[in-house]
Amino acid sequence: MFLHSIALLFLFYYRLSFLFQNQVSRTSHLLLWLLVFASEFILSFIWILCQAYRWRPVSRIVFPERLPEDDKLPAIDVFICTADPIKEPTLVVMNTVLSAMSLDYPTENLHVYLSDDGGSSLTLLGMRVAWKFARWWLPFCRRYRIKSRCPKAYFSGIENDGDFARSSVYMADKQKIKEKYEAFKVEIKTLREDSAFSRDSPGINVQDHPSVIEVIQEDNNDDVDNVKMPLLVYVSREKRTTHPHHFKAGALNVLLRVSSVMSNAPYILVLDCDMFCNDPSSARSAMCFHLDPKISSSLAFVQFPQKFHNISKNDIYDSQLRSLFTLQWQGMDGLQGPVMSGTGFYIKRKSLFGNCTSKGTELLHLKDYFGSSNEFIKSLNQNYTSNFASSLQTSLEEAHLLASCKYEIDSKWGKEFLGTATTNLNDVLIQGSRWYSGLFENGISRFCPLIYGPTRMPLLQSLCFAELTFFPLYCLPLWCFAIIPQICLLNGIPLYPKVSDPFFGIFLFIFLSSLLKHLQEVLLTGGTMHKWTNEQRIWMMKSITCHLYGCLDALLKKIGIREASFLPTNKVEDDEQSMLYEMDKYDFQVSNIFIVPMLALITINISCFIGGVLRVSLVGDWDKMFIQLFLAAFIITINYPIIEGLVVRKDKGCISKLVAAHVILATMVLLTFCALLRNV
Repeated sequence: MFLHSIALLFLFYYRLSFLFQNQVSRTSHLLLWLLVFASEFILSFIWILCQAYRWRPVSRIVFPERLPEDDKLPAIDVFICTADPIKEPTLVVMNTVLSAMSLDYPTENLHVYLSDDGGSSLTLLGMRVAWKFARWWLPFCRRYRIKSRCPKAYFSGIENDGDFARSSVYMADKQKIKEKYEAFKVEIKTLREDSAFSRDSPGINVQDHPSVIEVIQEDNNDDVDNVKMPLLVYVSREKRTTHPHHFKAGALNVLLRVSSVMSNAPYILVLDCDMFCNDPSSARSAMCFHLDPKISSSLAFVQFPQKFHNISKNDIYDSQLRSLFTLQWQGMDGLQGPVMSGTGFYIKRKSLFGNCTSKGTELLHLKDYFGSSNEFIKSLNQNYTSNFASSLQTSLEEAHLLASCKYEIDSKWGKEFLGTATTNLNDVLIQGSRWYSGLFENGISRFCPLIYGPTRMPLLQSLCFAELTFFPLYCLPLWCFAIIPQICLLNGIPLYPKVSDPFFGIFLFIFLSSLLKHLQEVLLTGGTMHKWTNEQRIWMMKSITCHLYGCLDALLKKIGIREASFLPTNKVEDDEQSMLYEMDKYDFQVSNIFIVPMLALITINISCFIGGVLRVSLVGDWDKMFIQLFLAAFIITINYPIIEGLVVRKDKGCISKLVAAHVILATMVLLTFCALLRNV
């Protein structure tokens, strides 16, 4: 870190010294030089922010055997959110629900809520079917101490049979429960195929419908008796086109209120609909922290890392977010804790209400903050227990009030209370654009970590938050480095020191230092050289596409030109896409807004590299243009799969020849125009 910082200072000295060169050279190349210098400055700025993760990384271990007896463990509410039964298939959602119901935790202290923002009858019926299957699945998991309690994962062979492999009773029970699961899948499929639940069905309006709340507790005539089942509740909040609903955040706010008058557990687990509980002991592990008297009073939430069951060996899209969960979050853990990751965290309910619930607060003041529901305000007292079991109808009426779209009006709600991995390039880039828009939006708001943070948290923690919010700015230097040096190479304009210049060593050191540090971290976290190459490649692809679009989206929302929107990532599995992913082949059947920049930039680099080699062969200034030649060659080499997808591959995931022809032709015309303009 120290040596890299010294090298950066020398780089800045080299760039600034250009301003004091002869006036003719400075005037003719000043804009190009400043663009490259600005790009180097942005990269250095983000690098400095990133070093904050490395000062105090923390790893933790738990001792569940030290927890109190089961009857003394606190209750947990599980919140699961889904929004679109087409892009988020009901079977996937129900597998997540079943894994949450199967947690290794006292059943009477476990309550599972599913928020359905799509208002889909298919999801509600799926919940009823899942409840019936759960009466078989839960006893099986408890009896044989199954670890993978998501049925889909278990029956896919993710877990071996262990000590029970030789037990004929176990094998018979496994076969029986597998048949039940297959019947469960068929029933879900039948519901899905029913035309009444298609997206275009009359009577179903995703943006305009009343609230629906149902406690799933059907009478069962099956052969299972005396099965202890957790509370399972379906919640579809009221939506009206005239009222903002705030997407997932709004759905979680409703679940927070509705659960308060039903179960009011002091701790909440939040899950995305495709993030099943892979380890049933996670609830007990989280309680090891929440019940630790040394840290409990200052602890808000426990964040579990996200793991993905459908990751290929080399993970060409970096869908597992390796750096985030193996390095950055451990680094933030030593700085008062990691960022809440949107799923997989156990949060203390009262931490969501701030200081507004302190004793002695007047009722009118509480209603100003939390709305008009007396039952909800009573629940803010941590000793409150819901009378839900004894007064079902009254509690449901109150829950409907709390799920209405008008409940937050004239209160502080919305003002002061604000899995499965993607395996195709299009979904990766769409998801990335949404993420980076939200991150950069924080960076350009009044809550910018570099301004708002230092007076409220340690400096290093502020830098970590700043790195996350300004990470999308990688788009600016990468676009610059993919165009400016290459065009200058074609026109014989040197932007870097020649090989014989001592400053060449500075640029070489910075380049190798960055790459080797990344390689070291990949290898130390179990990755390979191939994985390192893939991460470099997808970083470049994301930077020139979804980083750029994310920044633009955030800026447009900031100035009021564009309204906030939310597009769920597609969770529907495509066999051919999955096959390409497993074969480490990119699926280039993506939107033109993503493929066009890739094709344009690779065309620029190939053309300028070929033209640059011809030019320096004639002129003989290899030493002056070496870095620019190397930069173009490096970009071409790392992004070879784009060339392969255009020239070599003939499968479904190859690049459209028609789109490529238009992009390449337009790019060559622009390059020719630039060359002519230079000569003029």
